[in-house]
Amino acid sequence: MKAIRRITVRPVLPEPLAPLHELARNLRWSWHTGTRDLFQAVDPGRWAASDGDPVRLLGAVPHARLAELAADEGFLRLLGEAADDLRSYVEGDRWYQKQSGGLPAAVGYFSPEFGITAALPQYSGGLGILAGDHLKAASDLGVPLIGVGLLYRHGYFRQSLSRDGWQQEHYPVLDPHELPLTPLREPDGTDCRVALALPGGGRLLARVWQAQVGRVPLLLLDSDVEENGPGERDVTDRLYGGGSEHRLLQEMLLGIGGVRAVRAYCRLTGHPEPEVFHTNEGHAGFLGVERIHELAGRGVDFDAAIEAVRAGTVFTTHTPVPAGIDRFDRELVARRFGPGAELPGIDPARILGLGTETYAGGDPNVFNMAVMGLRLAQRANGVSTLHGRVSREMFSGLWPGFDPEEVPITSVTNGVHAPTWVAPEVLRLGTRHLGEQRTLEALAVGGSDRWDAVAEIADRDIWELRRELRGRLVDEVRERLAASWRQRGAGAAELGWIDGVLDPDVLTIGFARRVPSYKRLTLMLRDPDRLRRLLLDPDRPVQIVVAGKAHPADDGGKRLVQELVRFTDDPRVRHRIVFLPDYGMAMAQKLYPGCDIWLNNPLRPLEACGTSGMKAALNGCLNLSVLDGWWDEWFTPDFGWAIPTADGTATDEQRRDDLEAAALYDLVERRVAPRFYERGPEGLPDRWIEMVRRTLTHLGPKVLAGRMVREYVEKLYAPAARSGRALTPDAARELARWKSKVRASWPRVAVDHVEASTATAELGATLVLRVRVALDELGPEDVEVQAVAGRVDSGDRITDASTVSLKPVGGPDLDGRWAYEGPLSLDRTGPYGYTVRILPAHRLLASPAETGLVTVPSEATAEAAGVLMR
Repeated sequence: MKAIRRITVRPVLPEPLAPLHELARNLRWSWHTGTRDLFQAVDPGRWAASDGDPVRLLGAVPHARLAELAADEGFLRLLGEAADDLRSYVEGDRWYQKQSGGLPAAVGYFSPEFGITAALPQYSGGLGILAGDHLKAASDLGVPLIGVGLLYRHGYFRQSLSRDGWQQEHYPVLDPHELPLTPLREPDGTDCRVALALPGGGRLLARVWQAQVGRVPLLLLDSDVEENGPGERDVTDRLYGGGSEHRLLQEMLLGIGGVRAVRAYCRLTGHPEPEVFHTNEGHAGFLGVERIHELAGRGVDFDAAIEAVRAGTVFTTHTPVPAGIDRFDRELVARRFGPGAELPGIDPARILGLGTETYAGGDPNVFNMAVMGLRLAQRANGVSTLHGRVSREMFSGLWPGFDPEEVPITSVTNGVHAPTWVAPEVLRLGTRHLGEQRTLEALAVGGSDRWDAVAEIADRDIWELRRELRGRLVDEVRERLAASWRQRGAGAAELGWIDGVLDPDVLTIGFARRVPSYKRLTLMLRDPDRLRRLLLDPDRPVQIVVAGKAHPADDGGKRLVQELVRFTDDPRVRHRIVFLPDYGMAMAQKLYPGCDIWLNNPLRPLEACGTSGMKAALNGCLNLSVLDGWWDEWFTPDFGWAIPTADGTATDEQRRDDLEAAALYDLVERRVAPRFYERGPEGLPDRWIEMVRRTLTHLGPKVLAGRMVREYVEKLYAPAARSGRALTPDAARELARWKSKVRASWPRVAVDHVEASTATAELGATLVLRVRVALDELGPEDVEVQAVAGRVDSGDRITDASTVSLKPVGGPDLDGRWAYEGPLSLDRTGPYGYTVRILPAHRLLASPAETGLVTVPSEATAEAAGVLMR
């Protein structure tokens, strides 16, 4: 019979075992080998059955076993050491506490998904895994982050396959009481809740749950509370589900409700209030609107509040294509704000203006979450160097008149949390050769440019480790493949062939990720006959393990999955290529270490970063990838291979796929496989091992999340905290008034005249520029007049530009014009050009382009100045 109600009965541990509760509730166990070993010792069989989840384990261990452990002095000693180690980790000074320079007291980090562990399935793909790694690395470094997200009762979907290979979705219900979560409570013991006002006088309530990620609290908002109506209870039902109105409510709860949850958490725990708010992708952008609302309640006007909020906000964009951004109908957004709805004291038109696409080519009828995120953040970044360039191009319309390279979007290349993703076998090898503390410090904190100590590890040890990991992957694949075929309806008599799937001595290629079209899951199938020849080569065979999920609403992605599954079902090749359904963290942690090659073949430049290859590299796996994302930045032939791209404008999509697939086959056949199977005098693949060694030595330190978080602290968090402190309410009012004055005058700001002292145009000569400008109601203190000079291309565009500030000479003339002068050195040969421009200037601006305003000479003025020299 089916239960009409489900409750979770928590175990009562004997007093000596009480520290197990604390260890189970702190998710540091998900990356701390010693704590996991302790839980395994509680009951090895049930530990395996619980999929390595301590909360499930403790709920399943019989009382007799607990009583036995409570009397086991050896176990109690290990338990005490683990509890002391966690306490020292949480309370002791780490990297952040040893820094100077006015770092923020706390940072609020908002993301729609967090991939911490498979035991807390609140992620769908790279964005969530990145957010989880960000929190873990912040914990290791001692960065005082507060994570904020939503608690999805169904998480993301579980994937299985039908008999004919079609993706099927399942949404298991998650009980928060069975997850490593604790409800945030008010002093009277009641649940802490936040509320959003709904049109018509209703409310959306959300309970606040807390996950502890090492030192970092993660607050998750849950709308499944009894006081809500059915529609409101379902707001946090599943990740990336529902229509536009559903998504809008989720994002309002994340941003607005998330700020309110942070305020409640700090009130209840005494945690310092965040000085910096980090918006991880546009989904959480409404956090800025709520902070404006807070300031409005203290008497700060809207324009000044925007300046104060912007100063302390960081926005990270993760998409290189406009289609990846959430955009809502303006009227849908308008209905959610104003009198009788949320933020009644703020004119909804001002909120709508934050997300309106006012630039050329934009749609004024939509509300763009990324646009709002950029307008409400003084600092923004992409997630790789290439993605930073793509983002500056994509969003350049918000800064008209500036070249894309001047758009104020920087980049911090993603990293991965090595203690989470490095296989225990790799960790043990490092510990054996380098010592435990040295190994853990290198992986968790980083800081060095090279891991030269890898040179101390013998070739044979590296190769034996690689074969061991490959063998473990073979076992994992056979187990998962058998389970998948049983789900597809196969009987035991049909599955004997699975015992021969994969071979621990064959070159193994891995490919696993989400399945949007641009990631090209099926590029490897472009020439099926050639792929079969590679798989079945008698001397140098290849085997491939593939995994990936298509979005439930993406039938095109599902067709790609089905096409691949049907190929892998072919009896001729199914022992050499497999598709594993239900890709997630637990599978990934086995997959990355066991592969020799990690394959990535997106359409360049549509991969913002792509961190799966980083995780593989930390386990000694080599990358074979299109030069996109992080691989474009750090590829060298020492680390792997680059798949040539055919991305010329004259190449259509089909032709491009044909060319790049052929290049992929050529690389595997002629370069990758021969090197893997080549043997040196000792019977080892010496040149392959050397590539593994160089990958670990030179690439390993770069791909760490510790390096990434340190860059966020130094490049973004610390400057944002300083700006936020400088933007007191009075300073914010001053800056807002100044910007208003500048915008009012700017249509009449002009470069009237440019002239240069005559000089021979030869290297080392100096021109003296004299410029006359009209500033309307502005003065020299409000602007900067610059000469911009450099080489010119065939279209007379200045490239590799440098700027020189010109200085005012005297006061305004009778016409109110100001004269500026300055030297311009001719420091390069060849076609050379210069121009002049006027920019707003104020001590509180983070960037010369911040206002989006710039004035350059008219065509007539430029022609009269003769600004090109050839």
